[in-house]
Amino acid sequence: MEEIRTYERFPIQIVLPAILVSLSIYVIGAYILKGLGIWFFVVYILYCLWIEFRLLKHSCVNCYYYGEFCGLGRGKLCSLLFKKGDPERFADKQISWTDLVPDFMVPILPVIGAIVLLIMDFSWLILLLLIVLIVLWFGGNAIIRGSFACKYCKQRETGCPAEQLFNKESQAT
Repeated sequence: MEEIRTYERFPIQIVLPAILVSLSIYVIGAYILKGLGIWFFVVYILYCLWIEFRLLKHSCVNCYYYGEFCGLGRGKLCSLLFKKGDPERFADKQISWTDLVPDFMVPILPVIGAIVLLIMDFSWLILLLLIVLIVLWFGGNAIIRGSFACKYCKQRETGCPAEQLFNKESQAT
């Protein structure tokens, strides 16, 4: 049986693509929503900042990778903004699919905005950005998390609510 090793500190070749996928989703989403008006753009940027703030303040502060490079690139940033929490709290947290709705809205809002823009006034650029956004959302995130970040995460060994949620089916068999 193959032993999966974990990283004490993720290598930059995993961290950088993870950060770029997230930032690309935010930038593409903001650009699309700007087509609906500056207020859609501003509210979306503020929403993305709130999502990141919420994640850092309520999860990353308690993570094994606090202060280090984690697979998603937030551990270092978190330590610059917040005081270290209690690692026991990370593993104890329970999440459900409804807890993820705010996170899912980050790509869903621009997808809806792009569809509206395409109906109002078709644009090849908006269509291309919509396709790239969907590919990054489903493909990019799945590859980063499934093949690199979560697979080699030390926090997963001590308890991760997301891993427990996403792997319920594999645990049942």
